Amino acid sequence: MEIKTQNDILAEIVEYFKVYIFENHITASINTHSKLKSYNINPIVVKYLSKVLENNYTAIGVAKALFYPRVLGTSINTSFGTRIQNMFVDLKIAEGSLIKGMDIEFIDKIDNRRKWCQLKSGPNTINSEDVKPLIKKFTDTINLARTNKAFKNINNTDFMVGVLYGEVDELSMHYKVIDKTHPVIIGKEFWHRVTGFPDFYDGLVQNLQLLIENIDTQDLINLGVEKLSKEIESSQLFDFKE
Repeated sequence: MEIKTQNDILAEIVEYFKVYIFENHITASINTHSKLKSYNINPIVVKYLSKVLENNYTAIGVAKALFYPRVLGTSINTSFGTRIQNMFVDLKIAEGSLIKGMDIEFIDKIDNRRKWCQLKSGPNTINSEDVKPLIKKFTDTINLARTNKAFKNINNTDFMVGVLYGEVDELSMHYKVIDKTHPVIIGKEFWHRVTGFPDFYDGLVQNLQLLIENIDTQDLINLGVEKLSKEIESSQLFDFKE
């Protein structure tokens, strides 16, 4: 079995982010989100947002009202979680979990126990209504697993929430409630447990920052808005006054 160094894993993760997250986002922004058919349009709201952005109801204002939130918000955030989960498995940092509701499984490099982990992006990424269902899911799964002799030694700390970035003192109260029953491991400690390298998180932050500074975003905002506004101008959905 190949033993990878910290630098090996860092290089693979950075390349994965570059290709599957950032470059994929750029491509989708220009080729998909710049097309009018990809939007469900609220005519009242879009007129108002055009006025906010351009102080007028114009094709360019409508294009910005549609394009900005899609590209700067929902598009990247929606795909991020799935891409990251796939990344752990694709790069063999962890295994995909066969247990419904759990994202990955791995051998904890600190206590050497198998962990079943639900991944979260940051320290404020769950709501109050998510807490009880998550705890119940963990509890029910543990109780079921204990009926199998192979898992008779499983305990609450083996089911965890892994938060990709942030510090312990940044965790929301919702995560702190979960942490009373099942560990919520965030940032540096999470990456240490997954990779076995105590300073892996610091290196990851530095390397991703360098990647972001050098990535070619292809002027995607201006190109996307311009392309979308031309389609809006020729559409029958809008009535712009001359």
